[in-house]
Parts: sequence; structure tokens; C-alpha cells
Amino acid sequence: MGNLSKPVGIGAGGLDLLMPMHLRLDPLGEIAGCGPTLRKLFAESPVRRPFFDLFKVRRPTGIETPAALAARTGVRLHLTTLDGGVSLRGVATPKHEGRGLLLNLSFGISVIEAVRRHGLTDGDFAPTDLAVELLYLVEAKTAVAEELRRLNGRLERARRLAEEEALTDELTGLRNRRAIDQALEAVIATRRPFGLMHLDLDFFKEVNDSFGHAAGDEVLRAVAQVLSRETRTGDTVARIGGDEFMMLFPGLSDPAPMKRLAARVIADVARPIPFGGGVCRVSASIGMTLSVRYDRPDLARMLADADEALYAAKRAGRGTAVLSEGMRPERRRDP
Repeated sequence: MGNLSKPVGIGAGGLDLLMPMHLRLDPLGEIAGCGPTLRKLFAESPVRRPFFDLFKVRRPTGIETPAALAARTGVRLHLTTLDGGVSLRGVATPKHEGRGLLLNLSFGISVIEAVRRHGLTDGDFAPTDLAVELLYLVEAKTAVAEELRRLNGRLERARRLAEEEALTDELTGLRNRRAIDQALEAVIATRRPFGLMHLDLDFFKEVNDSFGHAAGDEVLRAVAQVLSRETRTGDTVARIGGDEFMMLFPGLSDPAPMKRLAARVIADVARPIPFGGGVCRVSASIGMTLSVRYDRPDLARMLADADEALYAAKRAGRGTAVLSEGMRPERRRDP
């Protein structure tokens, strides 16, 4: 390795400054001196202790004695400490006048872990050591990565909030038309049975005309609370415009539960709603249909049938519910 194996003569103070991770070994392999940074790796001072009691040379193999180490001066060494398992790299060279060895060590790629484990700072490295620049780069990268993580988190929360707002009716907090359209398309795609309920308020115009639009808004919010209370967690309840609401019931194939639900909703909606010292009164007409009543559920057809059933309920006197017959095979006629 050329000049690396020639004896050198530098005072201990100069070695501490230029090589803060050096070791000075006497001819018997005992540690005669240690750089200040290397000293921090040990609970007790390594000075006056045999080198091979504290370090293991992993590469090149076969270096287990002071003589074997002295025979490999100028060769790149890979070592670990025996107590803490710190990985080190280094090179040995004869000391001035051949009285032992001088080893200069470094952390190599394990410098980041060493800094964290032993609380090292840039003052623990030689001013010319590239480890200092590496530490700065790592700190900068960590700071940038953390800021990007926070920014991505804020953007993701803003995206979810925007999506939620785009699917929510601002007045009532229920889903809106867009949301229930998406839910209907999704349940059709799963081929699971489902029920559909279309609700329209009766006498809502009279409330607006008599008490004003603020009263109408209060009525809509009260009806929304009724619908939310009466439906299941997995159901979709939406205000689709004005005083119209729609409910989707995934997994429902029996008309009996939907009829009972409609009766409860109609009874609750009919209760007086206090407003501004007065009382608002409305009722609910409901049209219903079930996907199992169709050979192949067609969303447009089902929506039309629920709407037709709704107006049949209004014609029947309002405040009632009508179930559509759907498009069962026995209802089809050959052309």
C-alpha cells in the first residue's frame, strides 16, 4: 500500500485533532492512547487494555494477535467492538521508530447509527471528515422528509374533506344526490339485493308560505334526524333536492321490514315541529321498490318505479307508503 506503511511521528494532541478516532498500540498490543471520539464508545477508558479484548477484526480473517495485526499494516480493516457491536473501518501503520502501531478508525456507513447511539456531534469528527457533511445532509433530508410527510397528511385530509363535502347535503348533513347515485351504482355492481325508498314531504310549501324559508329549513333538518335515527349504519340516506329524500337499504329483500320502517318514518315526520313560537306540520309520502322484484335490476327502471309509487301514495291521500310491484317475470307480456 506504499506510504501507508511508513512510520509516522505526530504528537498525541495532533492525533486527537486530526484523527479523533485513532488508537495507539504498544508493541504488545495494549492500547497506549485513544482518540476522544473513540473513547465515547466505551463505558470505561480503553487505555491500558489489550486491543483484542475490546475489538474483533472481521476482515481480513485470521487477525487475532498483535503480531498478525502488525503484519497487515496498510490493509483496510473491518472491525467491531466486542461489547456494543459498533462496526468500524480502519487502517494500521507502524508508529514512529517502530514502537507499536497507530490505527485510524471510522464508522463508515454506520456513522448515522453511531451518532444516534452515542450522542455524537460534528465536534467529534475531524474537520476534514466527510462524515460531517453526511450528517448535515441526513439532517436536511430528514427535515425535508418530515415536512413532506406533514404536507402530504394535510393534503390527504383536505382531499378527504373535499370529497366528503362534495357528497354531503350542506343543510341537513345527509348524503346528497351524487352520493346516493354512487351508492346505487356500487350496490348494483355487487348484485346484492337492496331496497329503495323515495320520500317526499306533504304540505312543505305551506310551511314556507306561512312561516318562511327558515322554518322550512328547520323542518328539513328535523326530517333528516328522523331518517338518520330510523335507518341502519350501512344504509344511505340522502336529500336529493327540495323536500325530497331517498334511502338505500343494501341486503334487503323482504318487503315487510321496509314497510314497518316506512310506517315509523311517516309517524315520526307527522309530529309537530316547533319553530319561532309556532308549530310546523308536514307529512311524508313514500314510494318503495325492491331489487328482487326484477329479473335483472335496472337502476333507471327502479328509480322510475319508486317515483311512480311515491305519486301513487300522494294520490291515495298522502302520509302513506306504496310498494311498487317491480318487473317480475309473471308481469311481462309477449309482444
